[in-house]
Amino acid sequence: MIVNKDQNLGSSTSAPPLVLSEVEVSGVGGLGLSSFASLIKNLDSTNKTTAKVDALATYFSLANDVDKVWTIAILSHRRPPRPVNTTLLRTWAAELANIPLWLFEESYHIVGDLAETIALVIPSSPKSTDKSLTTFLQEMIALKKKTDDDKKAYLYENWKVLDYYERFVFTKLITGGFRIGVSQKLMTKALSKTTGIHEDVLAYKLMGNWDPNTITFQELILEENENDYLSKPYPFYLAYALENEASDLGDVKEWFVEHKWDGIRSQTIFRNDELFVWSRGEELVTDKYPELESLLGIIPNGTVIDAEILPFSDGNIGTFNDLQTRIGRKIVSKALLKKVPVILKAYDVLEWEGKDIRNLPFSERRVILENLFQSIVVKEKNLDEISTLPFQISEALTFSSWEAVAKERERSREKFSEGLMLKRKDSPYLVGRKKGDWWKWKVDPLTIDAVLTYAMRGHGRRSNLFTDYTFALWDEDENGEKQLVTFAKAYSGLTDAEFKKIDSWIKKNTLERFGPVRSVTPHHVFEIAFEGIALSKRHKSGVATRFPRILRWRQDKKIEEANTLEDLKAQIPKQPS
Repeated sequence: MIVNKDQNLGSSTSAPPLVLSEVEVSGVGGLGLSSFASLIKNLDSTNKTTAKVDALATYFSLANDVDKVWTIAILSHRRPPRPVNTTLLRTWAAELANIPLWLFEESYHIVGDLAETIALVIPSSPKSTDKSLTTFLQEMIALKKKTDDDKKAYLYENWKVLDYYERFVFTKLITGGFRIGVSQKLMTKALSKTTGIHEDVLAYKLMGNWDPNTITFQELILEENENDYLSKPYPFYLAYALENEASDLGDVKEWFVEHKWDGIRSQTIFRNDELFVWSRGEELVTDKYPELESLLGIIPNGTVIDAEILPFSDGNIGTFNDLQTRIGRKIVSKALLKKVPVILKAYDVLEWEGKDIRNLPFSERRVILENLFQSIVVKEKNLDEISTLPFQISEALTFSSWEAVAKERERSREKFSEGLMLKRKDSPYLVGRKKGDWWKWKVDPLTIDAVLTYAMRGHGRRSNLFTDYTFALWDEDENGEKQLVTFAKAYSGLTDAEFKKIDSWIKKNTLERFGPVRSVTPHHVFEIAFEGIALSKRHKSGVATRFPRILRWRQDKKIEEANTLEDLKAQIPKQPS
């Protein structure tokens, strides 16, 4: 969420919303940056879906095609590479504002957002610019190869002729950290409103590895081209967390139960003798998992599998921490492939024999998936050979009672899953997050009592409070002396009143300062919850926790009663022997 300037400095310094007009569309380069900045401000100033859709639809109805494509790209996280690093941005902004760097850094720490800080400290100018959004973005792409002197001159030139919110958006684009509360679904609603094309069709068109610098609006949205669909996945169907008792879902016999695997949600596409692997984040990751290429020629063309990519060594599912060693690697070495091989744990088929079968009931799609697996078994002669392929089916379990389902959920961690997925047997494969047919029922989190040892200021509305905490557990050193060893950071889970109370205590009990971080007197105990745990050589504690957060402030406990590192390690699931 972009921090609104008004939240920190009051309305006296706020820029009024800019209104789109037909006049702004007349330029050859498209809408001016002011109109795009106005769109972003309007989107960021409301939580109402209809207001966001209306703002987007208005913009898309007025913008020319090149700006439309870039706006779609930016809001779907297809930003150009960052041309200037943040260290230079901070240094140059401080120089232009004629303030010492330390003062800029202090301001940045209070404001909590670099682009907003720059927009605030640089003096306003009576000058203006009529350059379009597309022009700015093309300049930024070219800027990446320029010298530092050229980059500095470019930033100065533009910072001086933009008003506050334009400067804020311009700098956001430069940093590459442009995030706004607009889902793909909202964008497709707005595009559907202005083009008349169905939302599901638009969602499909926007998937894939398209380049906003080369594709046209006609090609991306309006034109039908079968070749463009060769590598494209379908929009993912997402589940809601179970809100009430599982028994409230009705007859248990109407539901399939699966384990919720802790890996990377993916779609693997087999078309025209080619393989394409997409993550849920709409990233093409085929080259990251070369072992999946062995499925070419075994899984037939015209097939799209919805699955989880899981680490799988020595016949056992690994942890997400294992998988992280492969995420983000530009080159996957042979050694890493051998150490952390992966499999597809398939639970749905979305396309079969080249036909979109998402509207079929889930039970029928499962039959197709299971028949596919059986055909591979026959083709590969025996189960010993099939076991060497990186392909398995996630069991679709059935139960006679919800009590039996609950017992299966209790076994999740021993199976290295996060809990259960509940899927209605007659459900189609929909687009996005929908309530009713798919639910996730995760296991209760693991917990540990830990001691607060370090604190740092938060961001946004909490930028004036110390709300980002580091926690430690007891361990023995080489001499048998007890010491506190840090193991996790967390910044959520307390009420505003509790954060304020702890912030006041931190300011009075600081031991040392390390830039924005303060070490504090060990005194307070907190119950920390986390979803998963694994051994890790990258952490001082030797343990990595997944999604740590504060469960409660244990004011009833003294630090001597906090848990030990051994207590934490005892919660690591044991691999089957």
